[in-house]
Parts: sequence; structure tokens; C-alpha cells
Amino acid sequence: MTVQSTQTRAAADAAATAADQEPGHGAEIVVPLNRLKASPKNARKVKHTAAGIEALAASIKVKGVLQPPVVEIERGEDGAATGAYLVTIGEGRRQALRLLVKRKAIKRTHPVKVTVDTENDAHEISLDENVTREAMHPADQFEAFKRLADERGYGPEEIGARFGVSAQTVRQRLRLGAAAPELMTAYRDGVLALDQLMAFCVSEDQERQRQVFDQCGPHTPVYAIRRAMTEAKVRADDKRVRFVGVEAYEAEGGTVLRDLFTEDGGGWLDDPVLLDRLVRDKLAGLAEDAHQREGWKWAEVGSDYQDAAALGRVYPVEVVRSEADAAQITALSEEYDRLVSETDAADNLPPEVDARLEEIDKALQAFGPDFDYPAEAKARAGVMVLLGHDGLARFERGLVRAEDAVETRRPDPEAPKAWTENEGEAETPPAPEPEADEGLAPLSERLVIDLTAHRTMGLRDAVQADVNVALTVVVHALALQVFYPAWGTWTPLQLRLSVTGLERLAPGVSDGPAGRRVADRLEAWGARLPEEARDLWAVLAPMAPSDLLDLMACCAGVGLYAVRDPHDRKPDALAHAETLATATGLDMTGTWSATAASYFSRVSKARVLEAVTEATTPEEAGRIAGFKKGDMAEAAERLVEGRGWLPPVLRTAPAVDPDAPEPEGKATEPPPADDDAYRFAAE
Repeated sequence: MTVQSTQTRAAADAAATAADQEPGHGAEIVVPLNRLKASPKNARKVKHTAAGIEALAASIKVKGVLQPPVVEIERGEDGAATGAYLVTIGEGRRQALRLLVKRKAIKRTHPVKVTVDTENDAHEISLDENVTREAMHPADQFEAFKRLADERGYGPEEIGARFGVSAQTVRQRLRLGAAAPELMTAYRDGVLALDQLMAFCVSEDQERQRQVFDQCGPHTPVYAIRRAMTEAKVRADDKRVRFVGVEAYEAEGGTVLRDLFTEDGGGWLDDPVLLDRLVRDKLAGLAEDAHQREGWKWAEVGSDYQDAAALGRVYPVEVVRSEADAAQITALSEEYDRLVSETDAADNLPPEVDARLEEIDKALQAFGPDFDYPAEAKARAGVMVLLGHDGLARFERGLVRAEDAVETRRPDPEAPKAWTENEGEAETPPAPEPEADEGLAPLSERLVIDLTAHRTMGLRDAVQADVNVALTVVVHALALQVFYPAWGTWTPLQLRLSVTGLERLAPGVSDGPAGRRVADRLEAWGARLPEEARDLWAVLAPMAPSDLLDLMACCAGVGLYAVRDPHDRKPDALAHAETLATATGLDMTGTWSATAASYFSRVSKARVLEAVTEATTPEEAGRIAGFKKGDMAEAAERLVEGRGWLPPVLRTAPAVDPDAPEPEGKATEPPPADDDAYRFAAE
């Protein structure tokens, strides 16, 4: 017979004779679990949490009930003992045992040692148990967990199973238990809060913990502590990490500092030098692959978009296909569209349809792209591979170096010699009229000027009378300056468009959402336009007005320059830029966001607090008012994140309804003076 069977029988015997022989005060007896009941006199009315019961059950399963519950004898209406016992102290243990019964870890008659109380008031001792008991300080708990790991060799999973907590919780407590002694002392003394201790413990380096604690002091915000602990590391969400991958970094021997105290489990990479090398090696591999596979003259890695923006560019052209290939592509495309349309309502594609669609896709891909760079363009151009802001590689194709552009540049067609003599002089003296016997002498310059002036006037009249030609002339002049800047002057229209690069003014602006959309439009139009400027008119002349307007918008947009430079003040032009922003409904919230790097660390504290007040509440601004500048910038970034806040210089005034009635007693105010923007820039 087992010990447990013996105990169970003894408990049953004790219960059977309980009515005849009641236990006295302080007696320790064994009672079957199913005879223990909740006491109605229990002072604790809020139920135990599921996590607390789970932890007790795990502990009891491994170590048994370490402290016997205190019970009161249950009596019937006649005052006689019923054989059951009411649990005055230890209701949580009773529920944990019942949970083990539910999981079939023990029987419902499992013997439980209890202490009988027949003298004290049950409600009072229940209250006393919950009021006078002082919980263990968390620091003692953290160190005790660490001692179990160090002395017993228990891992997080084993410790978690013994105490009914998750392995992740155990890992957090072990990390906290390994904090520098100075930090644990400060935490016990109430100098440090728990979240501050967690911030110090993102790293196990106790020496670094001491350094940051000495530098920051006890009142430093949590995020500032975490930033100081990881200032020489790279965040796991950095674009370089997304590009390379943490697995590849670790495979090369790199270590990762995991944050055990955040929900997303983010972390930091300890070796930025290794990470940068891996990024460059991967980019170089992609560049070499494009070099060999696509046949460019050169391929290299760029550090940022400015490297590509400094070079010229050629664009792809439409691939000329044979009639047979074109017909086959059309047939395959139509079949693909038909199959997709026929199965659009189906939850799952039939296997035969799915297989056929895959075949068609492979067949279409075999024909290559519809637009490609001609061989002569690849022979003098190259490809540059950059790391984009989204952590993906960017391939800038068709880039032309200065020496290659000079070799292929063609001069303007040579004008008749008689037209170009003395060109550039301040004043051309009138030439005498030729004598009758001089034969077919060249026309004099003065006469040519006179005649062509009349012709120009006639041309102006003709163009004004034909709106389609006028539109084509304007688009032709704009496109020449945007897509063929090195070819010379190919139009008589005196329309000058300057395309000013913005990358030197705001590094990374070309890699943002708006910059990429602008570049995509330019690339799409560059693929449709001829390679040589002399052929541009022939392409534009038959083009539909809608396409011409689209191209004009593309060229006009890239020529806009509304940078508020205190050394290049153009108040009227800048005022019109504000009008354009309102007319287009410009919304910068999808293009720019306020961060410590982009804004808060570059303005005064007053501006930071102003931004936080506008984006959140004055109370939130007040909480960070006493921070140091760097800490305030970091805090502001987190407070305004996702709220769509913009500084005044980036805001767009709403359109005014001309039919809306003007509020009484309020005159229409002009837009803010331009000087305000310059005061902002000076700050």
C-alpha cells in the first residue's frame, strides 16, 4: 500500500469520526480536499487572479502545501459538526489544489494538512492575515531567482514550471537579479523605480550600468537611460539591420543585445562596424550581379542618393518586337486576363487554372521587359546600388559619368556662317548693301536680323492661333531642359527652367516618399521619350493633349523651387508657393514626420514644448519641461508620434470658399509675413 493511500484512508477515518471526536484549537489534522470549503467570513472579497492561482498550483505540484491552511469546523443548523471545514486562511491554496484536481494531477480526496482554529473570530484572523502580511521586496525576489539559477543550475523553463510563471518572466527576473549591486541598493532604498532598473538592465554589463548611473543620476527618464545604455549600438529596426538581417549578422559572429522588457522584444546590435561591412558587401554583390547580368559599363555602391543625383542619366526605350512576338504576347495576356476573370469569385483557384497561369507568367517573362536600355546606352552608362530608407536596395540605372557624357554630347546644328560672324559682340555695325554686280553674295547680318524678326512675329501669331501647337511648344521646351540638359538649345521658345537638386540642402529628401514618386514619374517619362533631343519634337507632335499635359506637369513640378533661403529671398515667389500648396491640397503628414533628428534637436526648447502642447496637451508638455535638451527631444518624438503634427512652415492653409460669408467683425487677414519663416530658420 502506498503512502498516499495510507494518508487518504487516515484522512477519511478522521473525517468519519470528526462528529464524535472534534479536534481542539491548534490541532493539525489531515482532511480530504473535497471536505474543504470556502469560508463566508473570509475578509478578502476580491477573487484571486488566475495568474496567482496558476503560480500556487505550480508550486504545490512540485513542493506540496508548505503552509497548512487554517480552518474552522463547519456546523449545521443544529450546531453539530457536518464533517466539513471552512478555510479561514489559505483560500488561494484551496483553489490551487482544486485546479490540480481539474487537471487530474491529484484526486478530489487528496489529503491536506490543516490547522484548526476554534477560539479566534474567523473574519478577524482572515483580515489579519491579509493586512499585517508584508510582501517580499521585488529585489529580494530577483536575487533569489538568480540564486536558484546559479546554485541549482535551473534554466528559465524549469524555474517557471516550479513557480507557475512564464519562462520570459523568469528571464526578466534573472536579468534584474544580475544588476550592479549599486543599482539594487538604490532600488531597495526607493531611489530607483522598477522601470528605471529595467532600463539599466537592457544590458548585462554592470560596469556600463555604473557609468550611466553615475552620469545620469536617479531622476533620469526611462528612455534616456535606455538610450545611454545603448548609444554605441544599432537598433534592431535600423534600415541596415532590415537589409542585412539579424541572422546573417549573427552568422558572422555579431552579437545582439535583446530587450527583455518590451513587448516587441526589440534589441540592439553590438557591432556597427561589422554591420556596415555586411551592408556594403551585400550591396556590392548586388551591384556586381547587375553589372554582369545587365551589361552596364560600370556598377558601384553609393553611400546616398546624392551620389546618383550628381551624375547624368539616360532612360530606357521601348523594345521593338517582331509581329509574331507581339501577337503571342497579346494572346497570352488576353488568356491570362480571361482565366483570372472567370475564376475571380472562387475562393481557391482550380489546380489546372493555377498551373496555366504560372505557365503564362513564365512565358511572358521570357520576352523580357517592354522598356529596356539600348546596348549603346549601357556601353557608356552604369548602375548604382543604394540602401533605401525602407531597408531595401535601390537600383539607380542609366547613370552617366561626366567623361562619358562629354564624349557623346553633340553641339547645336551649325548655323549658316553669314549668320554667326561677330556673334557675341555688344553691337553689330550695319553692313553696306551689296552692289548689283557682286553676284549671289551672302545676306548681310543686319538684313537677316530684320527679316527673321518679321518671321518671329509671324511665328508668334501662328502659335497663338493654334492652342495644340502652343501646348506642344511649351512641353517641348520644358522636356528639353529636364531630360536633355547637356544637349544645347533646341527650341526658339525663351522659356528657362532650372532644376535645382535638393539633396545637398536636406540629405535623404530624394529617398523619401515624395522624392521616390517624383523619381518614378521622371523615369516613366524618360522611358517614353527618345534618347536624342533632335528627335523629341517628332515624338511630341502626334501626342494626345492629355499626355502632353501629364508631361508638362512632370516637368513643371521638378522645376519648382520654394526653399526659404535667407540668402536668396524671393517673397513673391514664396507667397505663390503657398498658394500652390493650397491649390493642390498639399499634406506633408504623409511625407515628413517630426523626430528628434528631423526637428526637435534642431530647435529651441520653447519650440519643442510648443509642438508637444499642440500635438497633445499642456500637461504632457509640462512633464518634460525640466528635461535636458537631448532628453526633451527624445521625449517629444515619442509624444507626437502618429499625431500628424507639423511645424508651421510645413502646414498648408485650407482653401477658402469664395461663396462663404465672412464672419462679422472680422477682417480677412493676410498670410503670415515671410520674415517669420526666417526667424524660425535662424533659431
